[in-house]
Amino acid sequence: MFTRLHLTNFKAWRDTGDISLGPVTMLLGTNSSGKSSLIQSLLLLKQTVMSPDRTIHLNLGGDDVHDYFNFGDFIDVLTQDHASAREFKISLSFESAGPSRVPNGRFEASYGQSSTGGIVIRELLLSMGDQKKFRAFRREKGAYSLFIDDEAQPRGKGRYLAPERSIAFPAEAIALFERDGPRAEDLSLALRNELGNIVYLGPLRRKPERDYVWNKSAPGEVGSDGHRAIDVLLASSQTRSNEYSGIVEGVSKWLTRMGVAQKLEVRQISRTRYEVMIHRDGIIANLRDVGIGVSQVLPVLTVAYFASMGSTVILEEPEIHLHPLAQGVLAEMFVEISKERRVQFIIETHSEHLFRRMQTLIAQGKASPCDCSMFFVEPGTKGAHLRRLEVDEFGTVRNWPEHFFGDSVGEARAQAQARARRQKEAAGD
Repeated sequence: MFTRLHLTNFKAWRDTGDISLGPVTMLLGTNSSGKSSLIQSLLLLKQTVMSPDRTIHLNLGGDDVHDYFNFGDFIDVLTQDHASAREFKISLSFESAGPSRVPNGRFEASYGQSSTGGIVIRELLLSMGDQKKFRAFRREKGAYSLFIDDEAQPRGKGRYLAPERSIAFPAEAIALFERDGPRAEDLSLALRNELGNIVYLGPLRRKPERDYVWNKSAPGEVGSDGHRAIDVLLASSQTRSNEYSGIVEGVSKWLTRMGVAQKLEVRQISRTRYEVMIHRDGIIANLRDVGIGVSQVLPVLTVAYFASMGSTVILEEPEIHLHPLAQGVLAEMFVEISKERRVQFIIETHSEHLFRRMQTLIAQGKASPCDCSMFFVEPGTKGAHLRRLEVDEFGTVRNWPEHFFGDSVGEARAQAQARARRQKEAAGD
């Protein structure tokens, strides 16, 4: 689980300040305000650590199959204020409960541009709480100096000590760390696992098909457009693997609570072809023949159960094409699943209904302000601005941004004025 994020000179952000991430984190705000840049920073690190090239410092993308985004080049990632910024920085705090248990890990890296135009790490810091800090600094001609804690003299210098995939030290560096080397390796491994376990579902999900071909292969992930969510549902219904156990039942439960279906069923129509059927009000219909909202929310519900325990699930506009009641139920799902399966949700949304239901859950004591971190992002003349919403134990927001969800008071006033004017005109006639 990621507990903190801090960006400097990254895309829309000059400086985010420390962003506290909870089991459920909601990012709200206007279009093109900078919300997506927060999400993209994590995906940039994920596609870097998953790169087959261990010598790469930062994978800016370009592989349409394996990468989430093509970030362009250094100048595209750097904040819009190019005149004063020569580097950008990403900082993360995380807790890992995996084999390499890290209760309070920290990663911090600043990136600059080499003489050949590529992105290189200028400084790297890995630490665990107040324990050992492992640091690498880029010197002249691409050589790196290594330090532990606040040592005045480096453990070694050279190009061969360059960090790998942003988060790891090479074997030669581990040897120079001597007895502390295994701890540095554990930190890198724990961070790699956390980043590798990020699951991302974008705002544009694939439309449903009338039937699906499935060769019984195991789906690795649902895909950023959710195109493999159906494969997960097929595996859950057609195999006895514990990995997929209960997914169809879980998805059906939330479809019912949303009021859009009573049940989801998978039917085999030939040796390799299957169809997904939706039960509602005594009618059974093919997924293709029901409202688009059902097919668009299926990947959201599926990934909540398919993501491994302890994963971080990043969702953009999970509410798309859902009616208001169903949007509100999504908030309940995020809270319940985060507790049941220790899945962290980071959600970019425009839904007032989702946000309002989260307030209600806090007021009812089913969630706490610590469980749900909520932020409002807005553009500014000096880059994007982030405001943490101060929510008390009764779900009340103490620092509402102006026109947070539009100008409802202004709309009501305009309606009243128009009504009075028309009534006066009618009386005059």
